[in-house]
Amino acid sequence: MTDTPGPEAGASNCVRLAETLNRDCQCVSVDREKLLRALAQGEAGADMVRLIEEERPHLFAESTVFLGQASVERMAEVVAAVERVAALPAWAGRVLAWAPESARHRCAAAGVFMGYDFHLGEAGPQLIEINTNAGGALLNAALSQAQVACCEEVTAILPGVHPAATLEQDYVDMFIEEWRAERGDARLGRIAIVDEHPPEQYLYPEFLLFKKLFERHGLAATICDPAELRFEDGALRHEGERIDLVYNRLTDFGLEAPGNAALREAWLAGAVVLTPHPRAHALFADKRNLMLLTDATVLDELGVDAATQAVLLGGIPRTRRVRREDAEDLWAARRQLFFKPAAGYGSKAAYRGDKLTKRVFEDILAGGYVTQALVPPSQRRLGTDETPLELKLDLRNYAYRGRVQLVTARLYQGQTTNFRTPGGGFAPVLTVPKRLG
Repeated sequence: MTDTPGPEAGASNCVRLAETLNRDCQCVSVDREKLLRALAQGEAGADMVRLIEEERPHLFAESTVFLGQASVERMAEVVAAVERVAALPAWAGRVLAWAPESARHRCAAAGVFMGYDFHLGEAGPQLIEINTNAGGALLNAALSQAQVACCEEVTAILPGVHPAATLEQDYVDMFIEEWRAERGDARLGRIAIVDEHPPEQYLYPEFLLFKKLFERHGLAATICDPAELRFEDGALRHEGERIDLVYNRLTDFGLEAPGNAALREAWLAGAVVLTPHPRAHALFADKRNLMLLTDATVLDELGVDAATQAVLLGGIPRTRRVRREDAEDLWAARRQLFFKPAAGYGSKAAYRGDKLTKRVFEDILAGGYVTQALVPPSQRRLGTDETPLELKLDLRNYAYRGRVQLVTARLYQGQTTNFRTPGGGFAPVLTVPKRLG
């Protein structure tokens, strides 16, 4: 009599199979022509393709990443655990103490496109960062459909890909839910997609996609720089048109720059729905928050239940504040640490400890940094035995109100994701079900 494998065996087996496919499978690739055809649909489609092909050639990776179902479920557990803690009144009291003044403004909108970024560690997925205006979700909706397979194992996985049309509707519904949370049954008329110098942004093609998506659903939309906005007669306006909702892609998370003054004033006055907003960033994305989420004593003080604590402490690398009085110990342990600015984004001014120079370390000690236990990224192997291409990978969970909408990957070489690696960029994720493991 043969014993039937239990659920634990299926979970571990699907993770091992995903690791094997990431190392050995060369037969999955992105159908770039299919992808570009999808992006080229509608008005200004040709310009969209040109922006990507000529100016952003490494936006999309040339292959797919495999992920065991157990890892997908574990990441969702960590996301839900963070959201439960962030909903506690005691949590807001802690994190708003170091947040900008604008974050103290209460609003009912939750914030669209929360980005939970993970590395795959020996103990499973590890949350390394949270972002409140994570880019790429709409680009990845198109990317998820442009895949081909030529082996039995992968053919069995492909039917489970989330349809792009379903994802797009989910995204539109999310913006409408944000609007209704603030305005009830009032009509949502015009949306502004706002960032500094939009055409110069690397993800500008996605801004164009969102504009087309909103317009297909009967919503007027514009793309603009925040300095082009005016707060007049109790309304936020762009070129005279009233703006009802702002999809915020700015990295000035507190809206403190002079160019963001009109947007800040309108939001604080309740004249526009802003998503995501400074309060969302303060509650979730300030890197100092990770210090609290990985400190059992603090979690006890906040009243976090034991099950949630176990998920957080097992799924987030220990994070601590960098203090000058700890300099000697930090330098000695630097090879096992990663340093990042508390208010940083996009891996800017972030450093692996083993790459630090004394000069950079001195800058870090000057203040504003946290240090995190190093969880090296896993890898996707492409190419041939003669000319292998080893790419690092991280995983992004796009989530709204604690529910994961899409899991995608970024492939790269170097210290951090950079969209400059041949063969790298955004990559679709295929989930290896437990039944296949």
